Amino acid sequence: MSENSRFRFGSATGVGSMPGGDAREAAKTVTGSLDDFPHLPELPARGPGADMIGRTAGMLVEMYARVEPSGWRIGDRPGRDTRRARSWLGEDLDAVEEFLQGYEGPLKVQAVGPWTLAAALELRNGEVALSDLGACRDLAGSLAEGLRVHLDELRRRLPGAQLVLQLDEPSLMAVLRGHVKSASGYRAHRAVDRQLAEATLREVVGVHGEGPVVVHSCAPDVPFALLRRAGAAGISFDFSLLTERDDDAVGEAVEGGTQLFAGVVPGEDGPLSDPAGSVMGVRTLWRRLGLHPGLLAEAVTITPSCGLAGASPDHARRTLAHCVRAARSLADNPE
Repeated sequence: MSENSRFRFGSATGVGSMPGGDAREAAKTVTGSLDDFPHLPELPARGPGADMIGRTAGMLVEMYARVEPSGWRIGDRPGRDTRRARSWLGEDLDAVEEFLQGYEGPLKVQAVGPWTLAAALELRNGEVALSDLGACRDLAGSLAEGLRVHLDELRRRLPGAQLVLQLDEPSLMAVLRGHVKSASGYRAHRAVDRQLAEATLREVVGVHGEGPVVVHSCAPDVPFALLRRAGAAGISFDFSLLTERDDDAVGEAVEGGTQLFAGVVPGEDGPLSDPAGSVMGVRTLWRRLGLHPGLLAEAVTITPSCGLAGASPDHARRTLAHCVRAARSLADNPE
């Protein structure tokens, strides 16, 4: 068993984004609701630079991006968009540092992974970086360096926290299948070779040598085996999108020590089921796979189905609290 697979993850956490624009309020909600596995909140409602692509673009080293009408585009030097992204990230770090003084458990931080970033960031010619494998390589290297700096900063601020790095890769399957559209929209970029995709992910995963990396995707057909080979210690997904075709890959992941971050609680406003009902599907999957019930609570972390940016603040708070109760139900009644 690898060092990462022995890491003790918390029972419930959030995916990343939260509603509103107040960093301190978001940190208070997350740290107050998720006492054994909080995360660094993201607040995309603040605008460009707080969105997932802009936030991660602000972390890049010796590579900069600015907002164009078509989206984020790589530029020659840092401008106001880069400065704004970095300023907001600094606010978020300040807020979490305030509420987690003395904290010694796992803390999750999120950034966009190299392939989703390559499918979103434009080059100077208006095509996304995915159109140029050399640009993809440079982008992955810049991202790796930026994440190294980011993690070092968090260790300095919260020396007792056990950092978990989450890479958001919702576009990964579109990249692997050649479904990412060109700037004109009339064609799609060529599919990326799976071995290259895996090697690039492994490079970025490797920056967090001291701790585990989780890869998150709320898209269908999460490539469990590829992500595990790339070094992911955990895989985060929308549980409702699993089908029985995924059974073998999920079973192999659990038996290999991979943590499942099961997104079972809807993130949009609306009524929530009882906690036991929220994890009923997880129990059913466990029985179908013939896995030991005693392993269930240890191998699964409960999350919302995706980010909570679109929820009301009250619903976001209730959703995180519901995740904690659902995880407790799973631990108390694994069968």
